[in-house]
Amino acid sequence: MLNAMIVEPKDNVIVAIEPIKKGDTVTYMCEGAEKTLTALEDITIYHKLAACDIAKGEPISKYGEHIGLAARDIKMGEHVHCHNLEEHRENLDAKG
Repeated sequence: MLNAMIVEPKDNVIVAIEPIKKGDTVTYMCEGAEKTLTALEDITIYHKLAACDIAKGEPISKYGEHIGLAARDIKMGEHVHCHNLEEHRENLDAKG
């Protein structure tokens, strides 16, 4: 049974579509294939968790958009929220 979702295959976070408990199997579809991982923490409904290991400083992508940078190394299955995500705004003026 699916309990999470990913919108863009390039996203590195998935979104819980129901509450998930630490140790639960997280199941979601990506490019037509069912994928699973183990939740390392309790995840509130509609919150994010890492779909893969994310190194400190790497962009975090949700719904096909960068939403910030990893403030520290984040393990697959870990909650991704303000405690390990730092805001990062692109300099659109520099892109001309």
